[in-house]
Amino acid sequence: MTRPILITNTALLTDSNAGIVDDQWLLCCDKRIHSFGSMAEMPDIPAAIPIDGTDKLLMPGLINGHNHCAMTLFRGLADDLELGQWLNEHIFPAEAKHVNPEMVYQCSKLAAAEMLLSGTTCVADGYFHETHTARALCDAGMRAVPCQGIIDFPAPGVPDPARNIEAAETFLQEWQGRDERITPGIFAHSPYTCSPKTLTQAKQLAKNYNVPFCIHVAETSREQQLIANPQGTSPIRHLFALNLLDSDSVLVHCVWLDNGDREIISESGAGVIVCPQSHFKLASGIARTTEMMAQGIPVGIGTDGCASNNSLDLFREMDMLAKSQKARTLDATAMPAHAVLATATEQNAKILGLPALGRIREGNSADLILLDLKKPHLQPLYNKDLLVYSCSGSDVHTVIVHGKVVVKNRKLLSFEIQECMDRVRQLAVGI
Repeated sequence: MTRPILITNTALLTDSNAGIVDDQWLLCCDKRIHSFGSMAEMPDIPAAIPIDGTDKLLMPGLINGHNHCAMTLFRGLADDLELGQWLNEHIFPAEAKHVNPEMVYQCSKLAAAEMLLSGTTCVADGYFHETHTARALCDAGMRAVPCQGIIDFPAPGVPDPARNIEAAETFLQEWQGRDERITPGIFAHSPYTCSPKTLTQAKQLAKNYNVPFCIHVAETSREQQLIANPQGTSPIRHLFALNLLDSDSVLVHCVWLDNGDREIISESGAGVIVCPQSHFKLASGIARTTEMMAQGIPVGIGTDGCASNNSLDLFREMDMLAKSQKARTLDATAMPAHAVLATATEQNAKILGLPALGRIREGNSADLILLDLKKPHLQPLYNKDLLVYSCSGSDVHTVIVHGKVVVKNRKLLSFEIQECMDRVRQLAVGI
């Protein structure tokens, strides 16, 4: 049994719609949030691990809605290129040559360190050799939604594309129910790298196992032209015609949508994950998140992989999301900070099917972060807007995942990070 944790004397933010409340305590028991309240009314709680929250803010751990963790190896490898050239001339060849089980494990572990140290407690990942990603994230102490990649050409771990669905099912069988922190899923790469048959089979597999179905879609203005045997007049209409859209579908990017596409997504119940830094770096465009939200589409946020960001800091990502929408609409009120904070907490939890995450509630999972408020850029703290516009991952002091402290005083406790960085640098020598 995990030893209880008692956090005292802290400022508390329970969710994106709440205000910050001072002088609070919170108790974690059996990997869940047991109770919390005012210091003036705190009961006697013996035998708990004490954490002093003085000059700190306690809030839900952040959720990264889309990443390719192992791509830390390719951080900075092919910068300043347009998406097609970046992907086809650099990333795909590098993956074919260098992606193997050890690379995926070590580089995913490095990603976990970066995310944990910057306040991300859960990540949705999509890649190849995904069992090794899942193992790395478990060993690092993270919660995760690792999704096995499916693509219609030879891929790392699946040299025969005819076996891509079989490989994905093997992954699901290995990880479903294996660890409370792991929710396995399916990641069909995109409508232009997967045939209609493959997409249909991938979605059916996800339904059979009741797991998330994730896919890159509508990332660039040219995507429709790249789809073989299109079933609709846009990438979203293509997916809709194949009956792939429902509340378990996670649509990543969605930069190029028209009003009809948004109506289709809204009616289907599917969620959208936007990755602003990646969209900007690859010049894909700016996703119209304000219109999506106005039409009732659940919108979350992700970093994408290090090769197209190059950071995994979700605080940085939230700041970019807010400001990009204001600049796009020429409306300073277009994307308020509380709505942006929701994308990295309760909205991502909803989209990924993790209802016990994203909010501080009794009975919810004990995935929490403490921010150090004794920083010049965090003073004065009038309200939670500062978390979006001024905060960064370096302000994270303590991280708790599944009721266990994995970061304390900005030191990673779950594994030896220097050893991991040394190994990743060795892997990079051959690129």
